[in-house]
Amino acid sequence: MGAALFPRRTAAMTVKITIRPNGPYLVEGECELYDPTGALINTTGQPRIALCRCGASSNKPMCDGTHNKIGFQAADAAKK
Repeated sequence: MGAALFPRRTAAMTVKITIRPNGPYLVEGECELYDPTGALINTTGQPRIALCRCGASSNKPMCDGTHNKIGFQAADAAKK
């Protein structure tokens, strides 16, 4: 996937990503999210999005809460 698929923004974007224990990645702040083909996923008006980490969401890449239903257990966190 090259630069042609993912145009670079010139304005700085401040983003905070929080890894929820046995849950999704929470992304807060202005960001651009692209699908595997390079198409922009509309997140306008969503100050916080949850990205699936368990792989079982029916609304990928967004989390739909399936991790709770399947008992998803994340791998141990990396040591600092």
